[in-house]
Amino acid sequence: MKCLFVTVGTTSFDDLIACVSAQDSLQIIKSLGYSRLVLQIGRGTVVPEPFSTESFTLDVYRYKDSLKEDLQKADLVISHAGAGSCLETLEKGKPLVVVINEKLMNNHQLELAKQLHKEGHLFYCTCSEKPLEHFKQRNYFMHASWAVTVNGLINTEMFSSWPARKIFYIFG
Repeated sequence: MKCLFVTVGTTSFDDLIACVSAQDSLQIIKSLGYSRLVLQIGRGTVVPEPFSTESFTLDVYRYKDSLKEDLQKADLVISHAGAGSCLETLEKGKPLVVVINEKLMNNHQLELAKQLHKEGHLFYCTCSEKPLEHFKQRNYFMHASWAVTVNGLINTEMFSSWPARKIFYIFG
């Protein structure tokens, strides 16, 4: 059972939660083979209704004492660019896509995401590009250990020296 975990930490990031919980995004998530989506929504005002069917489950919560269990179960993590969320996810060796909150003033999250991307730890994007729609429309092709990517800006050669455990799903 493939699991996608989305976290916004202790803040609110309604645009991200709305983006990944929209019906069209849920269809894309299902089409990519995920059967579970877990949303940690923090103090946000967008609160999707949890549901479970035979083939798919959406779980929603605000906070837990620890994200350890959700991170452990996740096959992919989509996160805001908070330092704690990024570092905890990377410590677990999980593939990480960071979504930048464009509404923040003095956007330190963008700086952190750029630096961690430069060091080869993650990929980042914004909600304004509807990341899941782009993912499906561009038919990103995923190998067992590498991903072919976004707008031709990154190619498989970039990944050839990376450990196979770093499987990145890139939204652009």
